[in-house]
Amino acid sequence: MSKRQKTPEQDIPTTGHSWDGIQEYDNPMPRWWLWTFYATIVWGIGYTVAYPAWPLVKGATEGLLGYSTRAEVAEEIAGFDAANADIRARLVATDLDQIAADPELARFAENAGGAVFRTWCAQCHGSGAAGAKGYPNLLDDDWLWGGDMEAIHFSITHGIRNEDDPEGEARYSEMPRFGADELLEPAQIDEVVNFVMSLSGAPRDAAKVAAGGLVFADNCAACHGETAEGDREQGAPNLADAIWLYGGDYETLMESVSEARFGVMPNWNTRLSEAEIRAVTAYVHGRGGGE
Repeated sequence: MSKRQKTPEQDIPTTGHSWDGIQEYDNPMPRWWLWTFYATIVWGIGYTVAYPAWPLVKGATEGLLGYSTRAEVAEEIAGFDAANADIRARLVATDLDQIAADPELARFAENAGGAVFRTWCAQCHGSGAAGAKGYPNLLDDDWLWGGDMEAIHFSITHGIRNEDDPEGEARYSEMPRFGADELLEPAQIDEVVNFVMSLSGAPRDAAKVAAGGLVFADNCAACHGETAEGDREQGAPNLADAIWLYGGDYETLMESVSEARFGVMPNWNTRLSEAEIRAVTAYVHGRGGGE
């Protein structure tokens, strides 16, 4: 009985490809591998028939099983909403100033408000609520329109300088464009910028501060106050605390006075429920700067 002989290499056909003298053999695929491959094709065809798969102009094929990931997610959301219905109702019924006095309600507002903030607010105010240039820092105690629960709730509900609030209660203020509209001469703008810089630091030209003080008194004090500490009723910022929304350097302040700023915040009363607005109000108030 002879042993099985190994086929000589020269008897195995090649594909005709050669790389640096290395020949590529044309061995047949293992039978088990081929059947596995064929099975995956059958399985893939069956999957596309049974489940949503093929994209169409407005959607996709629904599949014979009628399965929908969107419906599954909606069902889970509805389940959580039902589970939280009671505490949401309590949140809406409780005075804003009393939310913190109820430990269970406060915990719910912190968690729910954090979820709302990360979904809808972090894009502008940052994931940590520290803000960015042109977007207020919600961690400090510098507030344009007030930092107590009622003021924050109103700002979130109606927004700022937007035209979409159905109740027409959006906070509104508008700074004059002192340069673009030729309300002040370039030299006067230079003087008032140096005056403003002197309130919280060093001016660029100390010799212009006195003249800038007169320009400020005649043109800016009506909104920012005689001491430049701002007016929350008008959303006029405090110019004496070294906290700047757009920047406090000379070039930025020249642009602010010349061109003015007009930041807009959406009203959330058309996108969020009252419970969600109250929850995110409590969340923002608790970041450290709430009053």
